[in-house]
Amino acid sequence: MARERVLSGMRPSGRLHLGNYLGALANWVKLQDEYDCFYFSADWHLLTDRLDTSQVPQHTIEMAADWLGAGLDPERSTLFIQSLVPEHAELHLLFSMVTPVSWLERVPTYRERIEQQEITSPSYGLLGYPLLQSADILMYKPKWVPVGIDQAPHVELTREVARRFNNAFGEVFPEPDVKLTEIPKVPGTDGRKMSKSYGNDIELADLPETIRAKVRPMMTDPARKRRSDPGNLSRLRSAQDLHARSGFAVRGQRVPHRRHRVSGLQGRAAQAHAAAARENPRATPAVHGETG
Repeated sequence: MARERVLSGMRPSGRLHLGNYLGALANWVKLQDEYDCFYFSADWHLLTDRLDTSQVPQHTIEMAADWLGAGLDPERSTLFIQSLVPEHAELHLLFSMVTPVSWLERVPTYRERIEQQEITSPSYGLLGYPLLQSADILMYKPKWVPVGIDQAPHVELTREVARRFNNAFGEVFPEPDVKLTEIPKVPGTDGRKMSKSYGNDIELADLPETIRAKVRPMMTDPARKRRSDPGNLSRLRSAQDLHARSGFAVRGQRVPHRRHRVSGLQGRAAQAHAAAARENPRATPAVHGETG
């Protein structure tokens, strides 16, 4: 029996952080055992908020090394780079002809990114990037799209686009379903969603002293202003929430901390980087030859 297909992607913005690992990558690795997995480097999506692409080749290599270090296996999954498959852009163009602008304007992350990143003149690319995501997904006809809860509206938009396209041109694209990750939202050092663009991330490759410097100023419990104050443990703040989600404490019980796993990831990622540099240090990064 053929396996159900899964597809997901990440923007190559550099080394991965704990949010990427806990919220997506760890789940990707598990899915390899049961599904036909397609994972890609979403480099065109970087253009929605930056035009300098000089670091994209290096960042793609770094991200691919983190993927391999975490356990993604090119023998069990198809790994590829979005911009090397021009059909993504072609399908995005076709979808743009049948998708109302109002559908894109109602996507929650559009307004959130404008406000949080203080974008004064948003481009069409920023407005339309969920539609490019729809093309990324539908051209591979997956059954499942593993995403965090903040990306669930994008998959719902994809289902609507597929439905509208099918009504106009016949049954072409099956509607994919969301497969939510176990940890859909990982807090950063400032309490917001962990993201490089917010400068609140903890990278998998960060050294211990770097991690300590990032964690020390994090908010814990604002109700406990003095050591003698009882505090309010029911109101978790960023440091406590991140600690709990990382697996260190569950209902008061001490359990193995994910830092041991992250340490192993650092070593495997470093080995992958070294191997890539030895083989072809100046080549344009390519993760996997097969694109489906």
